Amino acid sequence: MAATDIERGLSTAEVEERIAAGKINRNMELKTKSVKELIIENLCTLFNLINVILAFLVILTGSFKNLTFLFVVFLNTAIGVIQSMRSKKMVDKLTLLTSKKAIAVRDGAEVELDLDQIVLDDIIRLGRGDQIPADAVVVSGEALVNESLLTGESDLIKKQPGSELMSGSFIDSGLLRARVIHVGADNYVAKINNEAKYVKKVNSEIMNALNAIVRFASIIMIPLGLALFASSVSELWDAAGTPGDSALSWCFSELLAGHVPSSALLSTVGALLGMIPQGLVLLTSSVLAIATVRLARRKVLAQQLYCIETLARVDVLCLDKTGTITSGRMEVEGTYPLPVEGMGVGESDAAVPVDTTVLDFALANVARATSADANETCQALLNYYADRPVEVSEPLSVIPFSSSKKWSGASFAQGSYVMGAAQFVLSDRAFAQVENRVAELADTCRVLVVARVDGFTPDGDMVGEAEPVGFVTIRDEIRTSAAETIGYFNEQGVTLNVISGDDPRTVSSIARVVGVPGADAYVDATTLDTPAKLDAAVDRYHVFGRVTPQQKRELVQALKRREHTVAMTGDGVNDVLALKEADCSVAMAAGSDAARNVAEIVLVDNDFASMPAVVAEGRRSINNLQRSASLFLTKTLFSMGLAALCIALPPYPFEPIQMTLINFFCIGAPGFVLGLEPNNARVKGSFLTNVLKRALPASLAVILAAALDIFVARVFGFNQLTLSTMCLLTSCAASVSLIWRISQPLTPLRVALFVFVVAGILTGVIGFPKLLSIANLSMGQMVILAVIVVITCSVFFKLATMMDSLKPRRRHAATGFGRGVRVRLGRGGGKVSSTGSTAERFAKRVAADMAQRREARTVREAEARALEGVAQAQPKKKKSTGVKRSRVTKSAQGIKVSMPSKKKK
Repeated sequence: MAATDIERGLSTAEVEERIAAGKINRNMELKTKSVKELIIENLCTLFNLINVILAFLVILTGSFKNLTFLFVVFLNTAIGVIQSMRSKKMVDKLTLLTSKKAIAVRDGAEVELDLDQIVLDDIIRLGRGDQIPADAVVVSGEALVNESLLTGESDLIKKQPGSELMSGSFIDSGLLRARVIHVGADNYVAKINNEAKYVKKVNSEIMNALNAIVRFASIIMIPLGLALFASSVSELWDAAGTPGDSALSWCFSELLAGHVPSSALLSTVGALLGMIPQGLVLLTSSVLAIATVRLARRKVLAQQLYCIETLARVDVLCLDKTGTITSGRMEVEGTYPLPVEGMGVGESDAAVPVDTTVLDFALANVARATSADANETCQALLNYYADRPVEVSEPLSVIPFSSSKKWSGASFAQGSYVMGAAQFVLSDRAFAQVENRVAELADTCRVLVVARVDGFTPDGDMVGEAEPVGFVTIRDEIRTSAAETIGYFNEQGVTLNVISGDDPRTVSSIARVVGVPGADAYVDATTLDTPAKLDAAVDRYHVFGRVTPQQKRELVQALKRREHTVAMTGDGVNDVLALKEADCSVAMAAGSDAARNVAEIVLVDNDFASMPAVVAEGRRSINNLQRSASLFLTKTLFSMGLAALCIALPPYPFEPIQMTLINFFCIGAPGFVLGLEPNNARVKGSFLTNVLKRALPASLAVILAAALDIFVARVFGFNQLTLSTMCLLTSCAASVSLIWRISQPLTPLRVALFVFVVAGILTGVIGFPKLLSIANLSMGQMVILAVIVVITCSVFFKLATMMDSLKPRRRHAATGFGRGVRVRLGRGGGKVSSTGSTAERFAKRVAADMAQRREARTVREAEARALEGVAQAQPKKKKSTGVKRSRVTKSAQGIKVSMPSKKKK
């Protein structure tokens, strides 16, 4: 673009032409889900669907008092919605107040525009602290740009005419004008965000197990429900004197007459409700919701209930260096004086204090002299010498840092000194003498040389040959808690990988300092130019440098293919793809909006040391839920078994009021108490497998006890009341045995719980026989009952021991033929099955169509916003200077926003 065009910018007509062509910088940021989406997501579940259908059947009978089970459904849904809304509100609050305005040149005047009012070829002015709103090419001026949120590299990049600027990066120093070359979806940051917009499936064993149980129950309920209903209708038909040709025709005639067989329908619904683990679903939601509240007190935001469990199961943790292990700031690693004669320039009439080295004097005072425009290196030196006793000397002249010279300097009464890159400060002869030392120090840090010169010319050039007096090494500031946190994960057997866009040598040195195992072996990802090389590197290295965002994602995918549960931490746009791919993603609150919005866990205080607390909460939740879930699942399994048994041997032995006693003392109370106690033991095995190992023996024992009770009742002619009493007591015996087993090892709380359960059952049976429909058993009946109880408990403990001795199955995943296949290798051989389905492909097509409609709506809104910008810019043509706007700079907490002060009227 010609110089005249740079000064004039686009005309109003040219802007309107680009708006009509759709060349607008519309907002492509990843956003949190809407309130509507969150409600639909928590409302439309298979669990809710089954309960709604059963509620509809109950409504048909007119027995509205039996709709109380919907309270559990409502409570569970409410917990999910409230937690999702809470997370959305927190993330929206955390959205950084970055510069939402930009200065563009239009019709020869500088105008202030919203970022989505910028169009292609706009000339924008950028200064220190500004965030680059769109990909652009520099047309005038120079600047140092911080691209760490995009590339992961902590080094500042010099930009001059012809250099490209990436959207999302920050101007660290300098002033320039640039021409916008990409807008909207074509921007670099937008392309990464677009790749991260696919819906991530939550990898939670607990959620998968609950869904599997509900799916299994929904399948079993259909035939069992129909059979139970047919059996009940048959009994009603017999009681009515067997009118008509059959029970089925009689039932239809009754329905046509408006007579609903209420008793048959209610008994069927009652039996089916027992098959749905309502209490387990509610308990899981409650325990995980309590865990999120506890983590919130530790400044940790869990955006999904189940992500806490996933992190507790992680066996590979991928760490991003910048912002995770390091704070994002620079620090002085050390100073290395060289032996020099004299304490200053010979002509000086003052000398450096005897107790201060020339190197320290020069570093401290040059940094102070150039602090008005301090970059990260200068700020690190100021922090280093803030509490060190180095005499402050008034500068006689100051040479600020220049990206072309690569050094800064100042003259004092004690002499003139410069500091900068050795290759630019020293002559070839002087550099050759210290080259080996510079190379040695540069292995782990950035090295600056400090040299003494005779003075400076009026143009700011050095006078005389620079004489080196020492070196200072600068490195990324390592978080004080990083080593301790890394040590924790090492002790837990978690494999650690450090993945960064920075130089692999720098990454390796920092990883070595904080104690990452295998940090000495590193790889430059630019050499991993084929999928095969990258896949092989996963098994050989734990430190990866110069990694692109796509390679980060591919590394996570390679680890997941090896059946690892992978967690990823990051804070930049360059981490978004990997964060989306990981089983559990953790972002820093001070990082990019995109990283926070895709992460399941956000560290609000930007402290990696919070991670062990998240793991501890996950372990407590999983281990306790495994104990409690076995109680709830026992009821589900034995309800299915009894329903099947009672189809052949009616009637159903339990009365509803008796099930209330079992639900409270044998399932509800112990389940919630065990679900909330402290537990930091390592998570072992599959959730569903562990639960079934405990629940299946108790369920089989209850079914066996019920069968024995029914058999004895038929042989000896016991009435229905006696049968239900015997079934209640034998079921309680099996449940108490299960509670005793899952309470091992015993603690004071578990002993108290066990006593409470036994005492509660005895109090109900002995103290309220009429309320609970308890029969007065004879001595003979009590002896028979005791024998059945002994048999039931013996069978339970025997089956439980057998379950514990079973070896876990091995599962491996593979892909092929363009579609995923699952390979299971178990004790009985192998099985291969496809992971794809027609329903899944249909759902993806529907989602894609909806995304296209949203995209079209966004385009229309963007055009309207851009036209507003044209209208707003018209009266502001003459206001070319004095534009006040917010400034965004990096700080210890991540990003600092300075707002302009308002003048008092």
